[in-house]
Amino acid sequence: MYNEEAEKESRPIIQCENLVKIYKTKDIEVLALQGMDIVIEPGELMAIVGNSGSGKSTFLNMLGGLDRPTAGKLFVDGKNLFKMSEKELVEYKRKTVGFVWQNNARNLLPYLTAVQNVQMPMVFDDNAEKEKRALELLELVGMEHKKDSRLSQLSGGEQQRIALAIALANKPKILLADEPTGSVDTKTGNYILDVFRKVNREMGITVVIVTHDVKLTSKVNRVVSIRDGKTSSERIMRKSYAKELENIQMFSEQEEAVKHYEEALDVHEEYAVLDRAGRVQIPRELLDKIGVKDNRVKLEYKDGKIILSSGNEKE
Repeated sequence: MYNEEAEKESRPIIQCENLVKIYKTKDIEVLALQGMDIVIEPGELMAIVGNSGSGKSTFLNMLGGLDRPTAGKLFVDGKNLFKMSEKELVEYKRKTVGFVWQNNARNLLPYLTAVQNVQMPMVFDDNAEKEKRALELLELVGMEHKKDSRLSQLSGGEQQRIALAIALANKPKILLADEPTGSVDTKTGNYILDVFRKVNREMGITVVIVTHDVKLTSKVNRVVSIRDGKTSSERIMRKSYAKELENIQMFSEQEEAVKHYEEALDVHEEYAVLDRAGRVQIPRELLDKIGVKDNRVKLEYKDGKIILSSGNEKE
């Protein structure tokens, strides 16, 4: 007997195939994504990294319903983002995704208190229920003591935690964050990431973070690298490290313990990503290390392994 709920739970929450995004102006066309493939399972805690212009923010904006893809396939929570009407897109942004921006001016209204800001997305809910949920979310992110504070009375880290509470107000299935630790110090950044981990663990929300923060990426389960608008590699957290993170309550008093594990363990195992045609991107720095001077490499199959070399070795 067909079980629709079971089928929904078993499928990826985000799936894109050969995703293309072209920005056009009067004089030029910019190819921001050029055939990106990625699958994200429900409940994942992951980061997307890449150099400026690699396409990572473009991808995040499309997941958030803020931009439309040009070609390919993009499904989020079973919804085809290519076929959504404007009305459906508004509903999608209200109920499926929550967004945390790096620029806190985009997250909070300066003339409202923290608790009023968190209530804003719940505009159609009962007033008593709105305030109750807003206070619960502020407690979740450790900001209930600042409920009556306005933007000017909050530090950057405090603003970012309240922004996270706002993003959770409508009970989204996916939380998207654009450089959430980019404007705070290391200690505050660690605390903010702890809150993301707590939300992911306790609420089961899928969390996708775009970041340049190397320390942040060491504490997420999966890191996807984007180069030139394509998925080029993935790093999966080693089980031993993931277990240690679960055993440590990662707040300021345990910073030295966390630092110890980060230094002692190789956190992730890295994998190259094949596209649908069997092609793989190899970072330029690795090609330089094996002495590749042009656009050719030598491939050999030996003892169950594919060996790649510059082909310049002397016989």
